[in-house]
Amino acid sequence: MNVEQYLPVILFILVGAGVGVAPQVIGFLLGPNRPNSEKSSPYECGFEAFEDARMKFDVRYYLVAILFILFDLEIAFLFPWAVALHEIGAVGFWAMMVFLTILVVGFAYEWKKGALDWE
Repeated sequence: MNVEQYLPVILFILVGAGVGVAPQVIGFLLGPNRPNSEKSSPYECGFEAFEDARMKFDVRYYLVAILFILFDLEIAFLFPWAVALHEIGAVGFWAMMVFLTILVVGFAYEWKKGALDWE
């Protein structure tokens, strides 16, 4: 085993680390530093910070987030299908139409139930 065989991998790791770290270091060194109480306050989950850590959160926030991830992942299946449409033919086309029908019915159900409404 020569080190020369690992040179592309080492170079890839170094360039990747440089691309990830360099902008942060440049921003830290050259960026403005004007802190105030508003910027320094903790902020989580769309809610104002509060003192009691055991306070209950509204479930609707998590429901909307989970629904977004669910529909986003389902839509992500369209990209490989669109690329391979010529190879899979009519069977693949109609299989995706069934999939999209189920997706639209689920979306309409969630909409009708009011799960997507933010009050």
